[in-house]
Amino acid sequence: MAVATNGEERTVFQSISRKHVLCIGPHASIREAAGVMTHANCGSVLIMEPPDILLGILTERDLMTRVLAKGLDPERTKTRDVMTPNPICIPPETPVSDAVCLMLERGFRHLPLVAGKKVLGVFSIRDALPRELGTAWSLTEFNEQVNDVLG
Repeated sequence: MAVATNGEERTVFQSISRKHVLCIGPHASIREAAGVMTHANCGSVLIMEPPDILLGILTERDLMTRVLAKGLDPERTKTRDVMTPNPICIPPETPVSDAVCLMLERGFRHLPLVAGKKVLGVFSIRDALPRELGTAWSLTEFNEQVNDVLG
């Protein structure tokens, strides 16, 4: 776990700019999902079924690599067909630097926040402050060095 130099670090829930859940159903078209994301000025949308079942996440990167680059029709392609299913989720009290470390290690930029079974929002790498990014980068480099030593 990260220890902040000032004794207190923001949690991912404190740092997210959007305090409501941006979501769409699994049968929605990619065009609909892109419209929702554009209208909300958001880089991801959660794919959910009522009442609160998280199925996956669809990101800008998914639109680019799984739809546009493959020449899929955004009107006919459904969100369920190109979403990242069962995304890794984190609790809202997770320190920002820990979340960023996870993102750096796993190569993604969005993490759904879940308390119990309730989805609270999405933490984006854009929500981290420069000092938190620096802390996470240092921790990630340290972890890589330890892994190199341990083999």
